[in-house]
Amino acid sequence: MATTSIDDTISLLASVPTFEALGPDELTHVAEVAVPRSYEPGQVVFREGDQSDTCYVVKHGHARAIREHADGRTITLANFGPGDIFGELAMFEDEKRSATIETLDAVEAVAILGADMRRLMREHPGIAVGVVVSLGRRLRAANDRLATQSFQTVQSRVATVLTQLVAEAQEEGAGEREVLVIATQADVAKLAGSSRESASRFLAVLERAGVIEQGRGKLTVHDPSALERYVF
Repeated sequence: MATTSIDDTISLLASVPTFEALGPDELTHVAEVAVPRSYEPGQVVFREGDQSDTCYVVKHGHARAIREHADGRTITLANFGPGDIFGELAMFEDEKRSATIETLDAVEAVAILGADMRRLMREHPGIAVGVVVSLGRRLRAANDRLATQSFQTVQSRVATVLTQLVAEAQEEGAGEREVLVIATQADVAKLAGSSRESASRFLAVLERAGVIEQGRGKLTVHDPSALERYVF
């Protein structure tokens, strides 16, 4: 079982966009009900259709949200790394999970029961206001991204996604060049809102141009700045 101090948890929560509008006292209240959790690589945190009762903040490691079709296909909806939150709708209601979360490597996280968050929001209205404000900002940003994507070509969307994945890797310590990104072609395609075939063709173009090198379930971006030539 992972352990973490209250100060570490407060620092972690402060880095999460969902809690960015909370003050120090409010973050402390949330940290006091957060429980450390550890998961092995490839472990399922929860499955699509499970009851939604807990949200999670990633401290170390990576996970992804996937959805499985009846024909056996699996698509990736989102990837999560340190400072990311998933399952946050559990803070508001006990609906069934809309996706499965599985770890990509060893993950340390903190778990917050939805019932505890709802109690805190009743007892401390400032927490409720801060969370709603933060979620509103995220919704606005998501709408802006969708609007931008609607005017972009597949190539531009894929290059934008790769740029975002590179930035996330660099936030975790990757260098300016030769950045390793853990993502499959299907992952990139889904994040870019394109078909796998279209994304695959453009990734092959980038590889021939020497911008990236593809591997099984991963790719290396040799020169991240070169991706800017494909974003418009």
